[in-house]
Amino acid sequence: MHASDAEPRHRADRHEGHRHAEHHEPRHGAGSEPAPRTGGLAVDDAAAAALSARDVSLEYPDGTDAQGRPRTVRALDRVCLDLHRGDMTALIGPSGSGKSSLLAVAAALIKPTSGTVSVAGQELTELPEKELAKIRRGHTGMVFQQPNLLAALTSREQLVLAAHVAGARGKDLRAARSRADELLEQVGLVDCGDRRPHQLSGGQRQRVNIARALMNDPQLLLVDEPTAALDQERSRSIMELLANLTHQFSLASLVVTHDTEFVPLADRCVRMEDGRLQ
Repeated sequence: MHASDAEPRHRADRHEGHRHAEHHEPRHGAGSEPAPRTGGLAVDDAAAAALSARDVSLEYPDGTDAQGRPRTVRALDRVCLDLHRGDMTALIGPSGSGKSSLLAVAAALIKPTSGTVSVAGQELTELPEKELAKIRRGHTGMVFQQPNLLAALTSREQLVLAAHVAGARGKDLRAARSRADELLEQVGLVDCGDRRPHQLSGGQRQRVNIARALMNDPQLLLVDEPTAALDQERSRSIMELLANLTHQFSLASLVVTHDTEFVPLADRCVRMEDGRLQ
């Protein structure tokens, strides 16, 4: 194994108030109330949530019926969910159950058919696309299953580009280069800043992907099957890294995973079936 495939050199200790590798099912079936958290905050306080979804439904067109009337398929069915900073939530469920649709709604990539979604206390449903783009760049980090790194850019340049797209110029762009090096160190790639994607292992590319998602200091981290293309050892390393970063940077993290072996690394777990949180 490459040295940089191992655990980050400066792993953040989980502070006293956080749970350690426990598997918490939501106490209430719809997932509307997260597991208890420390610090005296009410678990159902939507105003304090980094993300709050209330009765969110999403329907897609599905052709027409025998009479020529339009049909729809319901991907999400009255979903309620709060995500709080400092907590990593694992989202599990069978393929086609609505997990990716929930991530897309949470990321403000698509608008729900009904219900409301708020990020950092700001309700998204009626915002124009220009404002939604600001939310995506400033409050939300996305980690996709495939890193989709640009072949011509080094690891450092991948991160700086994310800051540039978010509007960093001049001295802010110079500061972004320093932040990029700091984040690469945090994800265990201190010696990989000048390497291009073809010079990295699959696990290292996913670490760059994670660091890039953190570049603009998000409150909300949305992660879609980050270990699907990795072996068991690297998968565990990536999931442990996500848990550590969640606590270190006080992120509200939602991680879709097919591998229930790693669910105990999350602070809580919710299951989705047929578009509903169980």
